Amino acid sequence: MAGDQGDGDHGDDDAGGEAMDQALRSAALMYADDQATKALGIIIDEVTPGRATARMRVTGDMINGHRIAQGGYIFLLADTAFAYACNSYGPVTVAQACQITFLRPAREGDELIAAAVERVRMERNGIYDVSVRRADGEVLAELRGHSRTVQPHPGG
Repeated sequence: MAGDQGDGDHGDDDAGGEAMDQALRSAALMYADDQATKALGIIIDEVTPGRATARMRVTGDMINGHRIAQGGYIFLLADTAFAYACNSYGPVTVAQACQITFLRPAREGDELIAAAVERVRMERNGIYDVSVRRADGEVLAELRGHSRTVQPHPGG
């Protein structure tokens, strides 16, 4: 992961501090075994309760026959941010369904940033929105992900 978020000072809000600590622990546990994220050079920039940001640079190996990034790589980046956001509470949570809309192409060398935000979470279900942007802020894709908690996180 890119690094720890904050300096450990969560102010007077103990519940908020505990939630932030849990989010960081969950992200660290996931990242330790996340071979796909590491292999593609995806960096997890930030994880807070119900939110996550991930980034990736488009390489030549990700370019298709139209000379643009193959959509599966953009989806994978968005899905990664979604995964870290929905797992920020501790229990193992997986994608139940996702739908992505590609709005603009990405090209070799582009740095892409995916920001996931929780919209609703109740019982074992959650809904998250993820925007994928180029580093200049231009939106390339939007993903809506539905999550399902399957079990408590081991060690969490």
